[in-house]
Amino acid sequence: MDNLKRVIVDFKKLTPEVLRLLVERYPDGYDDLNIISFYNAKGERIEAVEVLTDDTKYLVKISAKLEVTMANYDEDDYEDFDDDDPDAIPDVDVEAEEDED
Repeated sequence: MDNLKRVIVDFKKLTPEVLRLLVERYPDGYDDLNIISFYNAKGERIEAVEVLTDDTKYLVKISAKLEVTMANYDEDDYEDFDDDDPDAIPDVDVEAEEDED
């Protein structure tokens, strides 16, 4: 477990594979107990949730866009993309999503 590659992922770099792993691990969303907080090299506080593959530990930065994307996840939306394609995940208009609620 200690020899896993460690990757910090921002929403802009989220891939279908990592999104699928997030939804599988946190099917009802994540809560405070799942959040990992740390400081980056710039001294900024980062909050993230963790997902694992056989060789990589991903820390995915929490954002409103991530929450909306996870809540609206449909595997079929990504079937035409490679698992590692960061362009597969569309940008989300969080304000428009909030207006619909």
